[in-house]
Formats: sequence, structure tokens, C-alpha cells
Amino acid sequence: MNSKSLNNNNMMSARDCLQRAWNNTMELVRDFEMYSKRIDDREVAGIFKKMAEEQGIMAHDLRELYNSHENHKN
Repeated sequence: MNSKSLNNNNMMSARDCLQRAWNNTMELVRDFEMYSKRIDDREVAGIFKKMAEEQGIMAHDLRELYNSHENHKN
């Protein structure tokens, strides 16, 4: 986290938190999807696939919240 993300009270802006959370969640989606395709254990692969889907929903929700936040600021 850089100093630009913090205000004078060492608080992060909602915009920065939402953007960071969305990016981190998207990275998990990619990782879990990759794991689901590269693991030879079908049960574990299936769990990773389900986790990728769940993280995808979370990423979508975060992006919608980010967009809504940006629209209300303008």
C-alpha cells in the first residue's frame, strides 16, 4: 500500500479499498481456476472449481459496488 492510498488520518478511501479487494479477488479466481485444471485429484479439483466460481461472484459484487460508489461521487 502506498502513501497515496492513505488520508491524513491513516484511513484508506473506500474507492481504494474496493479496487484493491476486486483485484485481489480476481487473482484468487485465476489461481483457483488454474488449480482446478492442474490437479489430478478430482475431488480437490472440484473444490477449487467451486471456489473459483464463488470468488467470481464476489469479484462481480465488488466491481458493482465500486462502480456504484464511483457513480455516486460524480
